[in-house]
Amino acid sequence: MIKCGRPRKGEEQISHDRLLDTAFSLFLEFGYGNLSLETIARDGRVSMRTIYNQFGGKAGLFGAVIRRCSDQLVTDLSDQYVLEHSPKQALIVFAKQFLLRITRPEVVRIRAVLIGESLRFPDLATQFYEQGPQRTLDHLAQFFARQQQAGYFAVNDAHFLADQFLSALRSERFQKLQLGLEPTPDEAEIDAWARKTTDLFLQGSLNPHKNNEAVNADE
Repeated sequence: MIKCGRPRKGEEQISHDRLLDTAFSLFLEFGYGNLSLETIARDGRVSMRTIYNQFGGKAGLFGAVIRRCSDQLVTDLSDQYVLEHSPKQALIVFAKQFLLRITRPEVVRIRAVLIGESLRFPDLATQFYEQGPQRTLDHLAQFFARQQQAGYFAVNDAHFLADQFLSALRSERFQKLQLGLEPTPDEAEIDAWARKTTDLFLQGSLNPHKNNEAVNADE
């Protein structure tokens, strides 16, 4: 029997996830400019109308792909986690998740797609930045602002602290990775990378009047 009417919410989510998975694979394979919405719709088993209704077009769909990649990053510094752990430990967990994601081969490739085509497609660059880096930066800045209010960090612009921490994490090593001059790091290397960067960053940003035992209580 042929089913009619609107799909159930569970079916809609499956279709949505399948479309994002398909789009991600196709963007990696064909780039952005050479990939048509018709191809995405066909391989994702949805209509063109569905893509326009849900995402507004190809740039919006690309943004949704990037947003899903960044979803975990904006939850790694949740209030509940910070309440249960020291700010240092919260930053280490965030740093490890951040590095694990940006150093994966498929993520390095999608960034290469963006860099290669952003001048021709400014909407692509906007979607990428707003749904990925900007979203992560804003969430990290909120974390620093909360911790400044609690007295853990010295008074400074929270967005500046977030920007400096992310820049320290990416480092020269990540640039070499993008150029194919560095192999993909394993989990042990990621762990060391995250801890060393966090330690160095905290030496310059912690409130010197705050008891260090409270900051590092769960180490």
